[in-house]
Amino acid sequence: MNNLIQLSNLNKSFEGSKKISVLKKISYNFKKGKIYALMGPSGSGKSTLLNLLSLIDRPNSGTIKFENNLINFSKSNDNDILRANKIGIVYQQDNLLPDFTSLENIYLASLAAGNNKKISLLKAKNLLKKVGLLNRSDHYPSQLSGGEKQRVSIARAVINDPQIILADEPTGSLDLETAKEIFELLKNQINSNRLIIFATHNRFFANKADCLLEIVNGNIKTINA
Repeated sequence: MNNLIQLSNLNKSFEGSKKISVLKKISYNFKKGKIYALMGPSGSGKSTLLNLLSLIDRPNSGTIKFENNLINFSKSNDNDILRANKIGIVYQQDNLLPDFTSLENIYLASLAAGNNKKISLLKAKNLLKKVGLLNRSDHYPSQLSGGEKQRVSIARAVINDPQIILADEPTGSLDLETAKEIFELLKNQINSNRLIIFATHNRFFANKADCLLEIVNGNIKTINA
């Protein structure tokens, strides 16, 4: 079985002045070794789905399985550990810690997964070199360009060698040429034991994925696979 994530009848709604159903009975299998693009208009549920997959949020009903293991959303500590070790997240607005350097932002993610500082530092330096930012190790996020911050974000996302990389509009705030560089860097992180899911409004990048999915009326529609 090559399925890494299995969704079954997943529902998510939000309560306000009225109930808004965002995701409706989604059943879908995400396979290892693939990169998936997730499209849909603003408010369609792309970020909501990524938040569920990252275990940051929980569904109202339905199930999520990772490698055929059912996620129990009442066990938040277990899910935090799973996220730290198995899931890398890249945000549109980098989400870097402003008071920490590029190097520190990366190796802190390794420390959070239980690795010692010496190993974490070495891995972080190697990753900064791979993304072409070793000379920016001691720079703070405010001293970096948008593209540089996203490179640091990708390095941070992969330091624990996650099986799953989730990226929410990772190129959305960048100019086209920088966006192309960041997308290629992200796509190069794929391997036979990993899957990548990225949300985007940009069909140019979406068409470069192995599978293009659209959220339509709260459900996933496969455009190509």
